Amino acid sequence: MDLNSIFYPKSIAIIGASTEVGHVGNDIVKNLITQGYKGKIFPVNPKATKLYDIKCYPYVLAIKEKVDLAIIVVPSSIVPTILETVAKKKIKGVIIISAGFKEVGNIDLENQIKKICQKNNIALVGPNCLGVINPENNMNASFANIMPRLGNIAFISQSGALCTAILDYAQKLDIGFSKFVSVGNKALLSEADLFEYLAKDKKTKVIAMYVEQLTNAPALIAAAKKLTHGKHSKPIIAIKSGRTSDGASASASHTGALAGNDSAYQGLFSQAGIIRVEMISELFEYLRIFTHNELPKGDKVAIITNAGGPGVLTTDEVILSGLKMAKISEATEKKLKKVLPAYANFHNPIDVLGDAKADRYKAAIDILEKDKAVDSIIVVLTPQSMTEFDLTAQAIIDAKKKSKKPIITSFIGGKLVEKSVKALRANGVSTFSFPEEAAKALDALTHFANIRKDKYNTKFNFKNTNKKAAEKYFIKAKEHGQTIFPEADVLPILRDYGFPILHSEVAKTSMEAQTIAKKIGKLVVLKIVSQNILHKTDAGGVMLNIMPNEAGAKFTEMIKNIKHQFPLAKIEGVLITEMIREKGVEMILGSVKDPSLGNTIMVGLGGTYVEIFKDVAFGLTPLTAYDAQKMINKLKSKKILDGARGQAVLDTQALIDCLGRLSQLLVDFPNIKELDINPLLVLPKGQGVKVLDARIVIE
Repeated sequence: MDLNSIFYPKSIAIIGASTEVGHVGNDIVKNLITQGYKGKIFPVNPKATKLYDIKCYPYVLAIKEKVDLAIIVVPSSIVPTILETVAKKKIKGVIIISAGFKEVGNIDLENQIKKICQKNNIALVGPNCLGVINPENNMNASFANIMPRLGNIAFISQSGALCTAILDYAQKLDIGFSKFVSVGNKALLSEADLFEYLAKDKKTKVIAMYVEQLTNAPALIAAAKKLTHGKHSKPIIAIKSGRTSDGASASASHTGALAGNDSAYQGLFSQAGIIRVEMISELFEYLRIFTHNELPKGDKVAIITNAGGPGVLTTDEVILSGLKMAKISEATEKKLKKVLPAYANFHNPIDVLGDAKADRYKAAIDILEKDKAVDSIIVVLTPQSMTEFDLTAQAIIDAKKKSKKPIITSFIGGKLVEKSVKALRANGVSTFSFPEEAAKALDALTHFANIRKDKYNTKFNFKNTNKKAAEKYFIKAKEHGQTIFPEADVLPILRDYGFPILHSEVAKTSMEAQTIAKKIGKLVVLKIVSQNILHKTDAGGVMLNIMPNEAGAKFTEMIKNIKHQFPLAKIEGVLITEMIREKGVEMILGSVKDPSLGNTIMVGLGGTYVEIFKDVAFGLTPLTAYDAQKMINKLKSKKILDGARGQAVLDTQALIDCLGRLSQLLVDFPNIKELDINPLLVLPKGQGVKVLDARIVIE
């Protein structure tokens, strides 16, 4: 698809151009004419001959000249017919503004327009969208009445109304855009397609997006990783609505978005290297710091302040965010003592005192900027009677122009600092109302500097997985209308994918139980096998530490108890498995299929308390080895795996291997709806892991 036809068309046809002022079809024509677009404009309206002194055409095929982009603003029912004529005209870009598709339940109609565009290799934005703006060529192909200033931020949004609010607020903050796209229902072009295009767009330095629902997670993650990693990487900053169950429900009727699992989205963003923000104000703060600063070489921060309290608050936020306070060198300290009063603080945070004028700030910034131990500088100013607001701002601007290190500011106050803050922003200095915000934004900038260095493409390479052998269990389940796999059926599947499982067999009678236990020849565990009983421990369906000669009697006892508690349950037997004696930590691996993203993968502290502690991290298929490592690094229980308080260091590498094998299983069998391996016993380093229990639910 040719996305240049969307962003750089030399000619545009507006199909549904209206002579009625205030109508969407009228506003789009007016925007193109009045806001500086230099290409040819062809309004299409069979009932008009002219619009804004431009010739109107009765239909698209009546236009004799070449058309690069068609903007469609007609009732949804006739959009397919219009698209057929667009295809005949060989137009390669289409923006469908019209609503009335998937978002109101007309899925078939949306699929119809998608197929027409696919068949004719037409790049399609929408339907149900605001349109597209490219400030570089003054093309406002939308019904927003604002042409933003040219900048280096590409903004992608699923909400048209939010687009107009963002455009308005950005003007107030002097923020410009390279591209502005309202994607609407995303019938064809998705965020992944736009990532691929924007990766090569020299005008774009940062990508921001408002998300309600994403699809095709593998393609999105792959495209995002290419964009966010490497020497010429570009950050992606996202704000996602529908974080709560009520919010997710609301988004289902807006652009047809299905309710998503927020944990899955959190995993997706982390895996893709996308920076997530929670508030619109935070989005703008991050956009400012990313567009106005080089990436820091490290995480060491120096703070300059004229007030002790704000200096301490900034220090707290720097440390809590994961950054480090720079250790000022002795040479730097000596230089500071020469230019600051004797009672100033020469240790980080540097307190230049309340009577500091611009020259004191300038001297401190110049000295700290040259210290190799300092990667970034936060300058905090509070209004005092001696404070030189404008001169201090100019000193910071001058220092920023000469430095490659991030220098960000927090001028705390209202009217007194308003003029200075405007000057800082106008000259490319990131400034924040409060120092906590500055520290948090700087952490995001530093975090991205680390993301781009990730070895993100470390693929797993398993030679001992057997999809064909595992497939027979899924075929058998389909034949019997079975959706829940008991542990006895899951273990062979996991074995076929190289998971280390224990010796186990299903006994149908007490005599078989006795025979199997004696064959194992050590302490055994008895587990009830029933599709109707998923949580065996809670139901009394697990017996531990059973001697081989006791297995028959315990079999009888368990069956009797289960039948008493669950008279309607279908009991298929009892699984006899060896009792693991090695010491380790119980972890959980799992998967839940998200309705829009696909198969998620979960890892965390396992056992019976997993739902209480909720120490888990999520990712999406397919995982790389680096993705798996990142997921484990997020766990609070990572310290246990590393051998906390003198305990043995555990086999994290074997755990990573199992995450990769689970990812492969889910890719090979996408009809898996839910999967639990709980507990997975992680043994000391070099000893691997053991699967102690598992279950699978398929669609």
